[in-house]
Amino acid sequence: MDNRTFDDFDAYAKNYRSIHTQNIKLSGADSFYFAEMRVKMLQAYEQNTSLKVLDLGCGDGVAEMFVQQYFPAWKVEGIDVSRESIAMAKQLQLTNSNFAVYDGIHIPFDDESFDMILVAGVLHHVEFNLHAAMAAEMKRVLKPGGRLVIYEHNPLNPLTRYLVKTCIFDEDAKLLRAGYLCRLLLKQQFSISHKIYFIFFPPKGFFKRLIPLEKYLGWMPFGGKYFIRAVR
Repeated sequence: MDNRTFDDFDAYAKNYRSIHTQNIKLSGADSFYFAEMRVKMLQAYEQNTSLKVLDLGCGDGVAEMFVQQYFPAWKVEGIDVSRESIAMAKQLQLTNSNFAVYDGIHIPFDDESFDMILVAGVLHHVEFNLHAAMAAEMKRVLKPGGRLVIYEHNPLNPLTRYLVKTCIFDEDAKLLRAGYLCRLLLKQQFSISHKIYFIFFPPKGFFKRLIPLEKYLGWMPFGGKYFIRAVR
């Protein structure tokens, strides 16, 4: 994409989940399965206490459905550059969440507003030269001791590369290695508390029985996705 800044999801907002589910059918799961997985993973690090959370790049708000299920005490502000996606999110009428459009760079909240920021599958849709400014903004709105949680596709996994290559809304995506993001966050003086790779086995057939082994494999850089948790 010429003069790429943020990939455009407006055209896919209404059908995002069905498109995504079709694209990942090899995995044996649907789009909602992986959205729920990301939220459930947070149970190992966070409690259901009164936290103010920013979901940066919240898309259609499905993650907040699962936040309301697993962390009902959280209050979530979801922001995204896609107006159509935000419109879909608002239709969910979730009691724990608010949704708004933003410009992709300037987070529309005061300094030290949030206990935690979630960024799930967003940064590979953003041009590299904007990453540093986004990281600085995230640090600005986090409270001291606040946590930044990033989920990204792992470009070292061949199946991940194939699924991204064949997905219509990923045609302009540029995958990021975990080391790149860690260096980016360290430059902003974040402390990296966890870097974990996951999705080694598809949740279907024989492989589903191997999923409990994944907790021992998080150090191996070959999972389909990775998770970075950093502290301000």
